Amino acid sequence: MLPDTPENRPTARQQETQTRVMTLKLLEAKRIRVHSSLNALNQVLTWFDGFAHSFIPQSIWLQCQLVLAEGFTNAVRHAHKNQPPDTPIEIEVTILDDHLNISIWDYGPENNLGNVIDTLSQEMDQSAEGGRGLKLMKKIADDLSYRRDGSQRNCLVFIKQYEQP
Repeated sequence: MLPDTPENRPTARQQETQTRVMTLKLLEAKRIRVHSSLNALNQVLTWFDGFAHSFIPQSIWLQCQLVLAEGFTNAVRHAHKNQPPDTPIEIEVTILDDHLNISIWDYGPENNLGNVIDTLSQEMDQSAEGGRGLKLMKKIADDLSYRRDGSQRNCLVFIKQYEQP
């Protein structure tokens, strides 16, 4: 335990965030593991539609579904480009009372996609051959990140807040 000194105390913003997180209600959380194949996209989207989501505005739900499809296809096409088709992709969706979180884990090589996401402009280049999906995900997201975890996997994390109608 750290000594109780001003530099070790949480800031007012950190305390507010901790309080907010402690008061959020977890409504539903599920994981699915599928093979790295575009043929599995339908299975992933059907699984996603199985969540109880009537309280989430339809436009937000459709945006989240689009991000899920884009994140999954990016993992298949890019992260697992040189991997065998039975390489797993794991997806977790967590729904709380004010936001939805989608995490997608892949076994691709370590890369700097997190830095790319951080520096993406919001402008869409219609003539670009790639990168529009990342820009679209970033535009929809309240928070979007991509990081390497301790199990030698990459994880795309998408967070979308909403207000219940």
